[in-house]
Amino acid sequence: MSDDAGTGLRCLVTGATGYIGGRLVPELLSEGHRVRCLARSPDRLRDHPWADRAEVVRGDVTDADSVREAMRGMDVAYYLVHAMGTGGDFERTDREAARIFGEQARAAGVRRIVYLGGLTPAGVPARELSPHLRSRAEVGRILLESGVPTTVLRAAVIIGSGSASFEMLRYLTERLPVMVTPSWVHTRIQPIGVRDVLRYLVGSARMPDDVSRAFDIGGPDVLTYREMMRRYASIAGLPPRLIVSVPVLTPRLSSHWVGLVTPVPRSIARPLTESLRHEVVCHEHDIARYVPDPPGRPIGLDEAVELALQRVQDAQVVTRWSSASVSGAPSDPLPTDPDWAGGSLYTDHRELAVDASQKALWRVVEGIGGDNGWYSFPLAWAVRGWLDRLVGGVGLRRGRRDAARLRVGDSLDFWRVEEIEPGHLLRLRAEMRLPGLAWLEMYAETDDRGRTRYRQRALFHPRGLLGHAYWWSVSPFHALVFGGMARNIAKAAAQPVPAGPREHTPAR
Repeated sequence: MSDDAGTGLRCLVTGATGYIGGRLVPELLSEGHRVRCLARSPDRLRDHPWADRAEVVRGDVTDADSVREAMRGMDVAYYLVHAMGTGGDFERTDREAARIFGEQARAAGVRRIVYLGGLTPAGVPARELSPHLRSRAEVGRILLESGVPTTVLRAAVIIGSGSASFEMLRYLTERLPVMVTPSWVHTRIQPIGVRDVLRYLVGSARMPDDVSRAFDIGGPDVLTYREMMRRYASIAGLPPRLIVSVPVLTPRLSSHWVGLVTPVPRSIARPLTESLRHEVVCHEHDIARYVPDPPGRPIGLDEAVELALQRVQDAQVVTRWSSASVSGAPSDPLPTDPDWAGGSLYTDHRELAVDASQKALWRVVEGIGGDNGWYSFPLAWAVRGWLDRLVGGVGLRRGRRDAARLRVGDSLDFWRVEEIEPGHLLRLRAEMRLPGLAWLEMYAETDDRGRTRYRQRALFHPRGLLGHAYWWSVSPFHALVFGGMARNIAKAAAQPVPAGPREHTPAR
């Protein structure tokens, strides 16, 4: 490792397709470091904004040969993977992967390993810890014993848009005005904002070579989960929640309860809830000796929640479809994301053959909205626009900048153009007043037999119970609105292009 603090380090990042790893890579790059990512499926990283600035190699932490090649020439190796939720044998898998990682790092002359683990309760025997926490602690010990100077960062609940812990907190609080909860809601916790986690991870790369130890990391607030839910409700503008805890809800039953109420699946919810059985509070803040806290940091729970909510509301959750929609898609969850990340997602999908060229179909798609209308039930669209205006929304009056061409960022009635792949995809994000986030995708495609096909998806990410009620209340009309829209777009594409400034006549 270079002694010159101004020289970028060569950093290997495992878990770049995951929640923390996907956020760490751009942070390292912005600090001037060179980054290599080890991924089982490199294609899953190709659409990340930073993909052209980082090297991606194929491999797996359980495969010594691929780890050996990935370690070659590296100064720092970040270990951000674990097998939580992959089956009953995950502890053995974690153990073997950590051993391989440590051995190969030492053989390659890596100067530091950095690992993000879980905060374990003081004085609790390993046998009484949850399997998840026990395994995270064991991985930390294996890496510390590898012979390579190692930084083990131990965090409890990480608060950030798209994180499992935040999604669990968010949806439990939003969806249940009155809730019967497990007794672990009285357990004291020291949450930490994801921004501070990333700051510690980046700063750990330059720790002195004689430092090899674990550090507790947390925010300034120590509070119970019950208090966290009440604080969340206040920040989110929700009425006060009535929370009644009962001792009969075991971690196993709790995981079913969390899985039912929130988008977090039971396989992820169980280790999270099991980890809350014991108090998880930092007992030191020694990390500040090596990664000093700037003014106002670490951030408290309220600010962390506000930042996360703002990211969600702005659809900028970088580890979920809503953030990908800024430069990518809400259509499919990003490859970096578990299925639950970002919350529930309702879809209405339509697909049909078109008796026209893909170019002709795209012309209709790109010309949608404004004076051309929305190709189905004009009165329904008009009423929706009026209602939006009545509640302070933008309505349908904005029209479009150009009658035939769109570009990213254009306003289009009560939508905004979020993504265009010319000749293929138009993605719109709703800016109308809704109890959730909504997108509309339209694709012009050619199948393997050379036939043109039109594909359309409406997506809705509900906010709270009202959002779910909204979706189900309007879903009976989808066949009329969205089904008619798909049919009429296909019909318009097959019509001859009329002379004059307008390139097609919309079918209504």
